[in-house]
Amino acid sequence: MKNIVLIGMPGCGKSTVGVILAKIMGFHFIDADLLIQEREGRLLSEILEVDGPDTFNRIENEVNLQIGGGNTVVATGGSVVYGREAMEHYAKTAIVVYFCLPLEEIESRLGDLAERGISIKEGQTLEDLYHERVPLYEKYAHLVIKAGGLSIQDLAQKIRGTVMEMEQNC
Repeated sequence: MKNIVLIGMPGCGKSTVGVILAKIMGFHFIDADLLIQEREGRLLSEILEVDGPDTFNRIENEVNLQIGGGNTVVATGGSVVYGREAMEHYAKTAIVVYFCLPLEEIESRLGDLAERGISIKEGQTLEDLYHERVPLYEKYAHLVIKAGGLSIQDLAQKIRGTVMEMEQNC
């Protein structure tokens, strides 16, 4: 089976749900942010602080381009959609699932944006970032899941059921 790639805003639950989804599907799990940190030998926040968002986005694109195989759930960073090549790669090799959450819910889940390692330009607000990214998430998603109000388990089960149905119809 193809990989399942989770995209969405920071704080929407991609990594948390991804682990559960991988367990209930018998898949491997990869957190792309952890791969970036491993490759660079630094935290995401350090990369962003020292090198800036443009360099970070380039690194993120390169790392995501290298993720292949099958039967893997991939939790991406929220800024993965800035990497056109990586997203085109995922469009061909995976089912891309967008976790759609209202801005208010994202705001309530996030703490310090800088400490969290979020690729955001100087002077940009979370609201600006949200409105910039949502059209990109929608553009690249094969499946949009309204994640608001769902438990982690329910969200994982919903994705599993929908993905299994999609695979049967192909």
